[in-house]
Amino acid sequence: MTGHLQHSLLLQKRAVLREPVPGAAPRRAALAGLERLLRGNAGRLQRAVMADFGNRAHPETVLAEILPLLDAIVYARARVAGWMRPQRVPVGLRFQPGQAWVEMRPVGCVGIVSPWNYPFLLSLQPVIDALAAGCRVMLKPSELSPACADLLATLLAEVFDPEDVAVMQGDAAMARAFCALEFDHLLFTGSTGVGREVMQSAARNLVPVTLELGGKSPAILCPDRVATDAARRRTAHSLAVGKFFNAGQTCLAPDYVLAPRAHLAATAEALAEAARRLYPSILDNPDYTGLISNRHQDRLLGLVADAAQRGLAILRHPDDRADRQGLLRAQRRLPPTVVMFPDLAATATETAMMQEEIFGPVLPVLPYDSVEQAAAFVNARPVPLALYCYTDDRAQQRHVLDTTRSGGVTLNGTLLHCAQPGLPFGGLGHSGTGAYHGHAGFLRFSHRRAIYRPGRFSGFTWMTPPHGAMTRRALTLMLGRKPQA
Repeated sequence: MTGHLQHSLLLQKRAVLREPVPGAAPRRAALAGLERLLRGNAGRLQRAVMADFGNRAHPETVLAEILPLLDAIVYARARVAGWMRPQRVPVGLRFQPGQAWVEMRPVGCVGIVSPWNYPFLLSLQPVIDALAAGCRVMLKPSELSPACADLLATLLAEVFDPEDVAVMQGDAAMARAFCALEFDHLLFTGSTGVGREVMQSAARNLVPVTLELGGKSPAILCPDRVATDAARRRTAHSLAVGKFFNAGQTCLAPDYVLAPRAHLAATAEALAEAARRLYPSILDNPDYTGLISNRHQDRLLGLVADAAQRGLAILRHPDDRADRQGLLRAQRRLPPTVVMFPDLAATATETAMMQEEIFGPVLPVLPYDSVEQAAAFVNARPVPLALYCYTDDRAQQRHVLDTTRSGGVTLNGTLLHCAQPGLPFGGLGHSGTGAYHGHAGFLRFSHRRAIYRPGRFSGFTWMTPPHGAMTRRALTLMLGRKPQA
């Protein structure tokens, strides 16, 4: 296993030495190959997703995986030549005449470890960025979505030579060996716990890493968006769409909701009702995504059971009945579930769902007494990957933006900042390090090579030993003091 990995890396490193800086034309050609792959295999991509998840609506796969990738390709192809241009920088007066500039050089060979929840988007988005930067790529897709991993390996082998893009398949042991390779850069998307291991492994070879992790992304609902029935329904619909998309198996999904105490119960009911309108039934509903595994389902059921044992109010979907539990388990489906907390302090009782990222269709709703208290609650926890703020008051939006921290933000919506090809995507602290997508991704996989060319005559050409009176006078002038008589 290790020998195969080392051989593939060696092939790519040799290719880097043969062509260290591919021009704009081959980079655009590589991106065009990816575009043809996506446009010509939408049906195969959907069938692979269905095999791994049991069910996911075709529109969700198109909206969440295929279209964002196509947008990213179009965006990069149109701009990569401009991104590659050398950038002139000013030269200090003491170094005149001279020239200084920055050249964007590919870092070399990039390793990418992708997760199972969006197996095509989170595998190919960093591949797009790496190819735009002129790099070679080795991709390790998740073994938890084997049909998608197999298809990725097949399709990418049809488009790329393995010295340019190679797919490495295997279990967790193989992934650990992959992360121990001497890449020029390693990007990992997954859990915070595994991210720590990846960073430690890469550090042994001083491999720089980009970690895209996750965490508990909050949604702060300001009073104006829940004070009336109409505003509450509008807010609840938006939140429910983002939370229950892909059955909540989204790193950016709202993980918990902070609502004004006076509107807590009404907000929780509105969220549960919005889920029921989106998904009138769960069993055999082609629009509702299955969970990736029985193990993941058991973990989520355990979170809900823990909340029930603690006496928290649980708003369940009509399909969540005892006589249907066997059928739900067989289809690996967990109905949308809203859990209402009576107080922020209740989270300190070690409630399981407030101690870890939920990553499923379970949504806690907690009360706050002021927006300042809500912001303080968010800031007392590890920095989340995303934050969502619902208010039509621009001053209130600015207040929340200025008093909280997160990787990214969508205002009056969820998830959508990730779909903008011009915005960087990444976390902070426990939610990740580094950003990619679009120009940020090009920069992530590029080395900014600094270059200086002195003119024929330069002050530093004569300020050399043996130092005499002229050197001392020049240095005195440079320090801003008058020369001594």
